[in-house]
Amino acid sequence: MKNLSQVSLAGLRVVEAVGRLGSLKNASEELGITSGAISQQIHKTEDQLGRPLFMREPGGLKLTSLGAEICRELTLGLKQISDAVALADRDREESLFLSVAPLLAEKWLVWRLNNFIEANPGINLRLDANDQLLNLNHSDVDACVRVHKRAPEDVYSERLCEHFIYPVCSPEVAKRLRDPKDLLNEVIIRDYNSYYRWSDWLEPFGLKESQLPKGPGFSNASLCMDAAIAGYGVFLGWDTLVAHAVKQEQLVVPFTHYCSTGRFYWFLCRQGALRSESVRKLRDWLKEEIALAAVDYETLRGS
Repeated sequence: MKNLSQVSLAGLRVVEAVGRLGSLKNASEELGITSGAISQQIHKTEDQLGRPLFMREPGGLKLTSLGAEICRELTLGLKQISDAVALADRDREESLFLSVAPLLAEKWLVWRLNNFIEANPGINLRLDANDQLLNLNHSDVDACVRVHKRAPEDVYSERLCEHFIYPVCSPEVAKRLRDPKDLLNEVIIRDYNSYYRWSDWLEPFGLKESQLPKGPGFSNASLCMDAAIAGYGVFLGWDTLVAHAVKQEQLVVPFTHYCSTGRFYWFLCRQGALRSESVRKLRDWLKEEIALAAVDYETLRGS
């Protein structure tokens, strides 16, 4: 294939298109470049090959015998290249790589994932529980769900749902909670890596976080929730984290007040990824599941 370095592959593609379609105009429409640019590419390719490929006639261009032979081979070769590129598209359609924030994957997505799998048996979904920042434009990840206040600007994004925070605790602890001020007499479970602070939820009641008693601290919200289930104290949770445990009556939402955080789950993918039917199906399914879940969340919070 050393002889390929002697000629422009872009020029060969132009020659093939003109030869197959029969005119500069048709080739221009297919390739998305001007007729003038196509003429220049033909001249350049003929110079590189040292042989004329087209005869210039009053009715337009006509292939020489050599040009016709070359075009036949180019059509076959470009068809194989097109088929090779399609393999990547086919693999992308059949295998879908989704990266999801770990807590969303563990506490929300895993309980619903079978619905997507049953509805889309032809899609092999690979799930990565990860909250690291990704450069989707240089990654094999097809789509991801992340928590942001605002969506990144260099990718396609759709907002899924907002984080609302509120206290949760075991049923036994909840029996002692009638008023937010009762929290001053309870053990408070804290997530030291959380974005969220008790002060945001307490503010409407004239209380400060500094007034709350000390309690066990964890570096992971899932551990905090498990501690609350075990009856250690009260934890500041949010919908997608605690909803399943509340439904199972492992946790109770003792107060109806909940607080907006200004942070959202976002569906993110590279620009153009929605051309993939699999990515579109995943996006639509996530939005539908979130919308259905939102109704349950309002019921669970008593709002």
